[in-house]
Amino acid sequence: MPVYSASSNLAYLYGDGSTFKFLAKHFAHLVLGFAILYGVHKIPYRYFRGLSIIALPAVIILLLITIAQGTTIGGANASRWIRVPLVGFTFQTSTLAAVVLMTYVARYLSSIKDKAITFKETLLPLWLPVFLVLALILPANFSTTAIIFAMVVLLVFIGGYPLRYLGIILGAGFLMLTLFVLSAKAFPGVFPNRVDTWISRIENFTDKKDTEADYQIERSKIAIASGMVTGLGPGKSVQKNFLPQSSSDFIYAIIVEEWGLVGGLVLMFLYLILLFRLVIVAHKSNSMFGKLLVIGVGLPIVFQALINMAVAVELFPVTGQTLPLISSGGTSIWMTCLALGMVLSVAAKREIEKKDLETTDNPLDVLSQAM
Repeated sequence: MPVYSASSNLAYLYGDGSTFKFLAKHFAHLVLGFAILYGVHKIPYRYFRGLSIIALPAVIILLLITIAQGTTIGGANASRWIRVPLVGFTFQTSTLAAVVLMTYVARYLSSIKDKAITFKETLLPLWLPVFLVLALILPANFSTTAIIFAMVVLLVFIGGYPLRYLGIILGAGFLMLTLFVLSAKAFPGVFPNRVDTWISRIENFTDKKDTEADYQIERSKIAIASGMVTGLGPGKSVQKNFLPQSSSDFIYAIIVEEWGLVGGLVLMFLYLILLFRLVIVAHKSNSMFGKLLVIGVGLPIVFQALINMAVAVELFPVTGQTLPLISSGGTSIWMTCLALGMVLSVAAKREIEKKDLETTDNPLDVLSQAM
């Protein structure tokens, strides 16, 4: 309902004034998303170990194609998107890369459980894929890169990776980011406007200046203030006509405007319930891979939701992160459903013997058993 309400702005800007096609499009995204969720949850989660090894090179190739393709949407730079030929729709490859990478990291951590390892032994199998994927996402999407890196660090910490090695990785990550920013400043033609956009958003957040760049967040706060306790009512938002990305990045502000503080708190409570259930499923899983898989693909959903809400109330700089399962946009919905399907697979198969869960790590075995 909030997405349908906010789509009136899109209908005015990009359509013929009719909001029905946006409602139908969003409904189709949700139907396909829940079909993905249902289908994935039927797959025994032990297969995801080997599938992550197969999918990771494919994801890296897709990220390279995305950078080379340089798709624009609405005249704006949108190099994080790839246009699928023949079909004609666009797909955000970084969201798929995040799910695959977290699954791959969970697989590796479960394989070295209770083993004495050195930092050198983990460089090629663990950190090279991580930094390669992050390096391919970073030029177009800093916020997604930062979230993925934070989730990987949290996952390896929970997985028992030595703290002294983790400190080296944090230092290396900070160094690589610094080098990227300096390189982008020195050669602005290579990554046009991206670093400047990051810096301006952080400066606007810290300096609290009344600039044009603050337009989004100011409209968001007006919407939230207008909602008060019970809201203006479904479909009665005013700021949806002025707030850019009202149906995606700032949908939470529209929800609070129409449903009030009560609606905003209820939605936040639902995400916290999801977090609680993720912890329960991870705790009850019989295998280390199952535990780490639930945390790796499930926790980013809640984390992203909290960031989206924090941006709407100006507790966090503008990031461009959508509200999972709520915002419009097919890629976000599909990848969130993919992750939840994997979590449900762990919940459904937790009674399988641990030995069986920990042995399927060969991609060829996965393909042969799937066939």
